Amino acid sequence: MRDLYEVLEVERSCTSGDLKKAYYRLAKKYHPDHNPEDKGAEDKFKEASNAYQILSDDEQRYDRFGIDGLRGAAASGGGFNNVDDIVSAFGDLFGDFFGGRSTGRRQPRGADLRVDLELTFPEAVWGVTKEVKVTRDVGCATCNATGAAPGSKPEPCKTCNGKGQVVHAQGFFMVQTVCPQCRGAGKQIKDPCTDCRGRGSKPETATLDVTVPSGVDDGQTLRLAGKGEAAPGGMTGHLYVVLHVQGDERFKREGDDVLTEMPVSFLKATLGGELEVHTLDDNCNGTATIDMKPGTQPGEVFVRRGQGVPHVNEGGRGDQVILFKVEIPKKLSARAKELMNELATELGETTKEKRGLFGRKK
Repeated sequence: MRDLYEVLEVERSCTSGDLKKAYYRLAKKYHPDHNPEDKGAEDKFKEASNAYQILSDDEQRYDRFGIDGLRGAAASGGGFNNVDDIVSAFGDLFGDFFGGRSTGRRQPRGADLRVDLELTFPEAVWGVTKEVKVTRDVGCATCNATGAAPGSKPEPCKTCNGKGQVVHAQGFFMVQTVCPQCRGAGKQIKDPCTDCRGRGSKPETATLDVTVPSGVDDGQTLRLAGKGEAAPGGMTGHLYVVLHVQGDERFKREGDDVLTEMPVSFLKATLGGELEVHTLDDNCNGTATIDMKPGTQPGEVFVRRGQGVPHVNEGGRGDQVILFKVEIPKKLSARAKELMNELATELGETTKEKRGLFGRKK
């Protein structure tokens, strides 16, 4: 166990103001909100908080414990178990650098909700506004979301005196946790609203307009802030809309680019000429004419720059890539065979048919 003064990076002769400044600096540096998914930073945040809790108490700091005693106290099983307890205990201090002043009790927040939304390929490419139905808890209008019957009001919880937190001893430490009686609400309702049964909210099915921007892709999620469930006396959760985009056989999407496979005859590929291709214009029903060069080989591509899928919430578009698939006919008429043989002769190709061992033509 490290020396607690060393943890806070202060001298043993430091004042209470020096301690607070040191803890303020370390807590801001290692707070989980500033270091998401960093277990090492969270551990340092807890270590600094436990050290500050002990050293900020003059009696524990000087009179009752020496250095060894401080180590023993910190190792005796006391201290903070999680970040929520720390924020509750030092709420005013954290309020200074996380916006506003904290009351020591976090504002409740309603649950987030999820809905799934089906989109056609053109709707995903060019955007659309669609309706979704969602059942969620909303604030009860009868009691103005208080949960108390009209004409009455919630009373402060007697267990925590309306603070939503209770303090209890744990080893050498005083630990602040959520009140078990009111579950952190800080109040109790003696005469509950009959409409919402004291919950302050009740379920409601609503139809919401969801604006889907152009360029979204399958599996992406839109967040509608404040459209989730209500929390009486707190913030409303969010609604997450998961998008499911149908495919289109004419277009294969790769990011913001689209691949279009165009079958062409071997004669067209050989001689070249104009070719009409599908495009994303006109709600994915457009066409455009391109010039295919003579001697185009199977697998060659033609790129239409800036004619792909629009970039989400940005200007510009991806590309459309035209892939030529040269088709060879399996059956030819007698006249077509004659012409092909003449062409083969002209090109110096050998096309005589061979007979097998039993006289059958191959």
